[in-house]
Amino acid sequence: MDENEARRVVDALRDRGVPAHLELAKAGLSQFGVRVTLFDGRVAVWDTDGTAGLEAQVMRDGMLVGYVPMIEGSEHFTEAQIVDAIARTDYDRPVARQRSTAPPPAPSLPREGGFFRRFREGFRS
Repeated sequence: MDENEARRVVDALRDRGVPAHLELAKAGLSQFGVRVTLFDGRVAVWDTDGTAGLEAQVMRDGMLVGYVPMIEGSEHFTEAQIVDAIARTDYDRPVARQRSTAPPPAPSLPREGGFFRRFREGFRS
């Protein structure tokens, strides 16, 4: 994902009440993804490896404790489909799976970035 796409996905997830954050890949300065904070201390890091398909690693304290295998056909997903796939993921097992339907949306979370984001977006499309 590029930075703008990742930011739009994070915003859409936060609008649905999913605690998502922008994630910068450690390997490069141009690879971005989505980090979802799970409520038991784990985090799911989606799509920071630069591959075309959508997959995630589930980490706790820097250790891999699970993963989401690449979702079939996800290399052709629109942003709305990416948001839906991330929202539908059930992380209760070491190999996460997709629910048939997304859970009901929770109250929306505030967008990240505050003043600096508004300042920066004034100069970008």
